Amino acid sequence: MDYLAFFKLKEHPFSTAVDSKFYYNSTQHAEAIIRIKYAVDTMKGLAVVVGDIGTGKTTLARRVLDELDEEHYEAALLVVLHSSVTTDWLMKKIAMQIEVKDPGIASVELLGQIYERLLEIHESGLKTVVLIDEVQMLQSQEIMEEFRGLLNMEIPGGKLITFVFFGLPEMEALLSLDEPLKQRVAIRCTLTAFPEDITREYIHHRLKIAGCESNIFKPDAIKLVHLYSKGIPRLINNICDNALLEGFLVKKNVIDKDIVESVAIGLGLKTEEEKKSTKRREM
Repeated sequence: MDYLAFFKLKEHPFSTAVDSKFYYNSTQHAEAIIRIKYAVDTMKGLAVVVGDIGTGKTTLARRVLDELDEEHYEAALLVVLHSSVTTDWLMKKIAMQIEVKDPGIASVELLGQIYERLLEIHESGLKTVVLIDEVQMLQSQEIMEEFRGLLNMEIPGGKLITFVFFGLPEMEALLSLDEPLKQRVAIRCTLTAFPEDITREYIHHRLKIAGCESNIFKPDAIKLVHLYSKGIPRLINNICDNALLEGFLVKKNVIDKDIVESVAIGLGLKTEEEKKSTKRREM
């Protein structure tokens, strides 16, 4: 028996893998989607989503992609995996994402092909959108200048392509490498940590999707989950997943604050001062 059977769950509710089934449409995520779609529909050219580690940027990027249906958009998601990306590689990747046939090697030729393809997409009645996740990895002024060049491709109604950048706060410094590009940011969204009430709703939401029919987490346990996660979704998932495992191991079918305390210590989320404070309370 694993903890799924023990807690009568159909699947793991707190996996850190991105799964659209478990998407929680918080107020800030819903507003971000509205702003991004506005930027796309009005052909603004550049929208930016900034957030600290674990605040749900990748989840939001995939959700936006899901909502850009093929009948109205030519949309793609590009995830930057390392900082050694070159301008040539990026331009070719963008060309492939928008289905440029036989992308050229020379940059001038490739730009021409991209322009022709963007016109073709526009004339077919679609809008071109490229979502780029982990933009802070593109640590190059040259790459920023290339984005500006692509955003110069426009028609009287607006830009031929809209980029949506998702990244850590360091992305702001990256945009500053090319001031004209930074000035082209038409929409800016910031993802922040959840307040306690949203943390509670988020936990209940994921448990419900996983088939939970009872309140597995006591209110005081959720309070501590919020405290140690600081409201960051990725940490909430990690703490709750470990708490369910711990509950299974000690055969407690309800997660209380003691289990969360133990998990927080094990994960290194509880500071020495907090440990001392707990001991003083116990005395």
